[in-house]
Amino acid sequence: MKKTHIALLILGALISVSQAEMKCASGKCGAAMKQASQPKKMMKMFQSVPKEKAILLQKGEAKAFCPKCGMTLPMFYKTNHAATVNGKVKQYCSIHCLAEDMQKGAKPTDIQVVDVATLKFIPANKAFYVLGSHKKGTMTMVSKYAFGSKADAEDFAKANGGKVTDFKGVLDAAKAEFEQDSKMIAKKQAMMAKRGAVLYANKCQKTEEKFASTAEAKTYVVSHKLCDGLNGKQLQAVGLYLHQK
Repeated sequence: MKKTHIALLILGALISVSQAEMKCASGKCGAAMKQASQPKKMMKMFQSVPKEKAILLQKGEAKAFCPKCGMTLPMFYKTNHAATVNGKVKQYCSIHCLAEDMQKGAKPTDIQVVDVATLKFIPANKAFYVLGSHKKGTMTMVSKYAFGSKADAEDFAKANGGKVTDFKGVLDAAKAEFEQDSKMIAKKQAMMAKRGAVLYANKCQKTEEKFASTAEAKTYVVSHKLCDGLNGKQLQAVGLYLHQK
């Protein structure tokens, strides 16, 4: 009885395999198999631009990274802000990171922002911002995108939602949301740092260096070729871990 049962199971499996092969032979499963064999591509973010299109105003080895959170500036370029702080130009991934510097006592001057339409920096106090569009924000749950012309801002808001305001309006919003956004960011960074610890243990040469910021840690990893085969998110994770450890 047991042998008969086993034989029926094997026969059923063979029939299933045969049916699958017939579907593939008729071309019905080809697309699915092809799709499964392809590596998944990372979804391109609205904020991102190719490195060659990003204007970097700050200087030094860490110029491609936000000085507050360490995120790669071209990856979040359309929300970049820049300002002069204590005679030095800083370029931030977002208005949140600019607001964080201000919360800690910085007195920025010559504040600039990227015009989404032209990808060039413009004076922030002359920009027209769209607050709360459907496009994802950077370091915040409420997105903030800037434009050099009111018409461009209104067209963007019409297509993507949100309201048109000025620099004071978005800065006030960023300050009002700062505590809530900071809690969200801290939670995400803690999770990334844990992932960074695993990546560091498995893919990186060890270092006893101490780092004052995530940007400094990432710069050291890249310049010293400390880790093998890290993508952008993995490098951020390792940088966060090295800064926090």
